[in-house]
Amino acid sequence: MFHEFAEFEKLPDKMVNSVEQMEAESDFINGFVVLNETKTIIGYVTYFFAYYTWIGKSMYMDDLYVKRDFRGSGIGTKLIKKVIEKAKSDKCNKLRWQVSEWNQPAIDFYKNLGATVDSVESNCDLSLS
Repeated sequence: MFHEFAEFEKLPDKMVNSVEQMEAESDFINGFVVLNETKTIIGYVTYFFAYYTWIGKSMYMDDLYVKRDFRGSGIGTKLIKKVIEKAKSDKCNKLRWQVSEWNQPAIDFYKNLGATVDSVESNCDLSLS
């Protein structure tokens, strides 16, 4: 599903991770999944803990993805609420994530949850491998 999400984001070339790498780095992978009646994953969310000097202990939601046929059925809401609950129970001061500026349905979804979506900062990535 990670590859499917990269395709959805229109960035398939950016997906360079592998199953082997994920297995080797499994201590860093946190998340939740939703299964359908046949026990197939139909949605997932991943997160990690971060520390921001301005706010302190925080959680960063890396991916939130629901398969196309299951969107609009409350699965995304269930997943993000689970992450919010986890962040609160771990005494995080903030939950942060990104949304593509072209993805208006996601922007509307996040705003409806009470999130602030701004364009103040831009991503800076430095590949180390």
